[in-house]
Amino acid sequence: MDMFKTVLKIVQKQQTSLGFGLVALLTAGGEQIFSSVMFRCPCSNWNFSYGMVFLLVPALALLVLGYIMSNKTWKLFTGLCLRKSKCCHFKYFCACGVVFFQITTTALVAPVSWIAVALLNGNYFECAMTGINVTVFTNHLCDGKSPQCQDELYKFPCGRATHVPQSDSNDVLATIRAESQVLGWLLIASIMVFNLLLICVARCNSPVSYLQLKFWRVYAQWESDLLESYMADHAEKLAERNLKSFFQQMPPEPVTTPPNQAWEKISSLYRFSTRDQYYSILHKYVEKCHDPAEARDHRMSSVRLLLVI
Repeated sequence: MDMFKTVLKIVQKQQTSLGFGLVALLTAGGEQIFSSVMFRCPCSNWNFSYGMVFLLVPALALLVLGYIMSNKTWKLFTGLCLRKSKCCHFKYFCACGVVFFQITTTALVAPVSWIAVALLNGNYFECAMTGINVTVFTNHLCDGKSPQCQDELYKFPCGRATHVPQSDSNDVLATIRAESQVLGWLLIASIMVFNLLLICVARCNSPVSYLQLKFWRVYAQWESDLLESYMADHAEKLAERNLKSFFQQMPPEPVTTPPNQAWEKISSLYRFSTRDQYYSILHKYVEKCHDPAEARDHRMSSVRLLLVI
């Protein structure tokens, strides 16, 4: 779990082929271990259900785990139920959709890798397809084979067929494995083409040039790393101050902590604008907070609010 979380952090921060490839490699290794240690085809009426569960359910679990491990997921959904007025706005709803799509593309790396490697391996697909109850498909598999082929098809993965020649059984299993591997390669090729088209569309609509986009990503990574470090250091100092005040029964030393409004502002969604050129919501908050005109407007709005009250 810790290794997966570390790799997922690399993917979220780097968003590079190296990070995605590392996730795919770890998923492929896990699938191989899972297939060799735990998977045993029952060779009964459970073949289809058993094979599809091993093929799809771990992929679904990896997808959910990808959502859970993503910081963007919780940044998007934390407090969302209390922002009903904003959610009704079409622009805010579209922005949330774009962020959720970005989270999904990252979370899909592990489950798609699982399915692709499992299809290339062929064990799960082989077990599932020998238990499928579709006449057209079974006729396709047993075309030109022994008359008892369809009746004992579910026994082929275990080699228990008694009324079907071994050569026919091997031919059927080879056909299913070949189809599984073809589906696996088609899935890999489709994901790569889709990823390429997605990157091309995103780059074509980029509001900044290639080098500025690269600088933006470097800045975002440094800001995220330093923010975690600053929060840990500040939380440690605040906790130490409170404990010292409690045990020594003395007034607490002053420690400046950002107010709730500031935390809420830097936790909101942000869309880059070429007019302002703020590289993050934190960058925007810091610049506007210390801008004299913005500060004056903020003071005036506070005075008007007090007069209304």
